[in-house]
Amino acid sequence: MLVDAGSRVHPANVTGIIMQFELTDEQKQVRDMVHEFAHREVAPHIQDWDAKGEFHREALDKMGELGILGLPIPEQYGGSGLDYVSLALACEELEYVDTFLRVVMSVHVGLNSLALWQWATEEQRQRWLVPQAQGEKLATFALTEPNAGSDAGAIETVAMRDGDSYVINGAKMWISLADVADHFLVFASIDRTQKHKGLTAFVLERGIDGLTTGTIKGKLGIRAGNTGELAFNNVQVPAEHRIGEEGEGFKIAMSCIDQGRFTVAAGAVGLTRACLDTSVKYANERQTFGQPIGRHQLVQEMIAQMVAGQEASRLLVMQAAELKNRGIRNTRETSLAKWFACDVALKSADDAIQVHGSYGFSNEYPVERFWRNARGAVIYEGTREVHTLLQAEYALGYREDRPLRCPQPPAVGYESGEPIAAD
Repeated sequence: MLVDAGSRVHPANVTGIIMQFELTDEQKQVRDMVHEFAHREVAPHIQDWDAKGEFHREALDKMGELGILGLPIPEQYGGSGLDYVSLALACEELEYVDTFLRVVMSVHVGLNSLALWQWATEEQRQRWLVPQAQGEKLATFALTEPNAGSDAGAIETVAMRDGDSYVINGAKMWISLADVADHFLVFASIDRTQKHKGLTAFVLERGIDGLTTGTIKGKLGIRAGNTGELAFNNVQVPAEHRIGEEGEGFKIAMSCIDQGRFTVAAGAVGLTRACLDTSVKYANERQTFGQPIGRHQLVQEMIAQMVAGQEASRLLVMQAAELKNRGIRNTRETSLAKWFACDVALKSADDAIQVHGSYGFSNEYPVERFWRNARGAVIYEGTREVHTLLQAEYALGYREDRPLRCPQPPAVGYESGEPIAAD
């Protein structure tokens, strides 16, 4: 959007960027490639996988073979070097088929690989980022604990220095890909009296002594995905596995979450689109009172709200993508996109069930799965309440973004600077 330089608007309420609405040929190719993959490899099976709670690693392996798991990572580190619009389009197409596919992009790419690109040393990038971008290794992010979620300063996992190593003890909960990931970006405290200032980041590899993982059963949604827990029992981690400096873990975690929230928001657009398409099809086929239910005005209202929500959500996502492409701090814009798009997806899924009536209450149609999957997104990557407060604090002037080193696609360039905590 264009902003008049002479207008008197609070800086928190403008971006000052010009958004491009026409996709490039490359972006269209990415969108179409991901669309074709998801519809060919996953769509025919997802109802069965979800009903049985089955995780299929082979789907992720194929994503890796196609380069989807390294889309925004520079070519020199095994990725495709594409921009954030391409990443958003990929997430939208994946979640259109099922949320578990987008979750992989959130944790593997947004929360882990982009963090290694931003914060890791060159040696660390070669060791962990390259195989992740090439899809040879699967990665995840471990911050949440049984007693610590939004309050990262309350983390109880500790890392005690022991010569050239750290000894880690503690546990993590609600970790996506916990039981299948090869690499773990783990956050532990080197001094719990310092709260969030004591957090430090480490990369752990599966198979290290003292690390055990497990799968959580009985989830409401994302049943085709793997979610689990980690336990650390005197895990000895070499000091060269530390990402950043001691005490920089909170900055690193918050920059990761900015990236993860972006992928969640983009995926929510795809889920809303799926709700809309399924509802339109059903409303044109189902007859009541001698006409398609799509002729009834209250059904039309629900369809119209899905249309408006989808378009508004996509614009917010693309605004954040444009800022990311330019290396501009985007915590506020990404938070707004995540908050709005996830609420829209949940409301759209709820209305889609209503449009389908009693059939929407069964798994004969996908809309009940859409609702179950959408419900989680208003909790993870920052609860609805966290984003509400964050947006209010920006508007009131209580919070102001400071410069942050933002990962950028190689074609855009790279602007360095001291990383500042995002929360």
